[in-house]
Amino acid sequence: MKSNNLAKKIKELRIRQGFSQETLAYETNLGLRTIQRIENGESEPRGDTLQKISRVLKTSPDELLDWSIEKDRGFLLLLALSPLSFLIFPLLGIIAPLVLWITKRNKIDGVDWYGKKILNFQITWGVLIFLAYLLSILMMLRVISVDISFFSPFAPLSLISVFLILYAINIGLLIVNAILIHKEKKVWYPAIPLLR
Repeated sequence: MKSNNLAKKIKELRIRQGFSQETLAYETNLGLRTIQRIENGESEPRGDTLQKISRVLKTSPDELLDWSIEKDRGFLLLLALSPLSFLIFPLLGIIAPLVLWITKRNKIDGVDWYGKKILNFQITWGVLIFLAYLLSILMMLRVISVDISFFSPFAPLSLISVFLILYAINIGLLIVNAILIHKEKKVWYPAIPLLR
């Protein structure tokens, strides 16, 4: 099983680097058949062979050997709920899932995809909150004027309600999507696709 995971990782890294098997064989000074046997899980690279492959693929032998892709719904659920840390401090809503995504994106199935979706959503939400704060400050300083004569007695309440709505949308979507991840259903994170 370990050899099979190692074979998958080497093949994945080779493709990600844009190398053909022939190019990897040339760059590592190994035979094409050796590369094919390694990627098919027929042989496991050791010692100098492992060093050469890891150097060309810009990784370390330890990373190649430790790598195994596994399914872990519990971790995906933790990833999905980690942005709720924005309730403590707004930037934690981005930092917490970012740390989880970076540490496990190549080790647990689905983390890379879900992590990008969650981070895109949190960054988009953060930008909206920042713009709402900026708008409210500019309105209070009377730098910009918005005709809210209809709402004038309730103007401070309407600004607070904008923030409450944005926070409620974030919390609601995070919880609903966490439930969908747990049930292995399709999720929806409306966001600007910054991470692809």
